[in-house]
Amino acid sequence: MTKKRVTIELPEALVARADVAAEVTHTNRTEILIEALRQYLEQKASDEQFREAVVERYLDGQIQFEKLAEIIGRQDAEAVRASKEVLDRGEALADKFTEH
Repeated sequence: MTKKRVTIELPEALVARADVAAEVTHTNRTEILIEALRQYLEQKASDEQFREAVVERYLDGQIQFEKLAEIIGRQDAEAVRASKEVLDRGEALADKFTEH
């Protein structure tokens, strides 16, 4: 996995807690923050409202398919993509009929 450096500001108390956790688990602050973020995103991915909002962003063209698949899972993303293709064809067909 490629990595990207990110600079963030955190409350000092939170950093202190992360440092203690890193020391106790014999790891480093970065790994603690990565794991915390990973768990948060996994939890969000199972939240139905969050998933619906992500799907809406995909349907509106705001995010690409691969991002959708990373967030909601490949199988669900494939189902959304297939539904979108059907809807797009239906809209195109409806437009064609209204032109005549």
